[in-house]
Amino acid sequence: MNTDVIQDWTDTHVPLKLGDSRDVRYKVFQKGTQLFQEIRDPDGTLIHKLALPEGMAMKPISYEVLCRYVLTDVVSP
Repeated sequence: MNTDVIQDWTDTHVPLKLGDSRDVRYKVFQKGTQLFQEIRDPDGTLIHKLALPEGMAMKPISYEVLCRYVLTDVVSP
């Protein structure tokens, strides 16, 4: 199955709850007809891989907002 990169690795600094923050990198890619966002630590350790709903192609800034949401509300306790 073919994999197409929608947004290549992007480094970002994400503010979390209670003043904490986290440096991460993320990319968005399409495998077949499914879009994914993959979030990793700077050392390459996988944090979260999210399958995006069909037809959810967005602008690059929106993928950053989604990354922040996942880290703040899904991954962080």
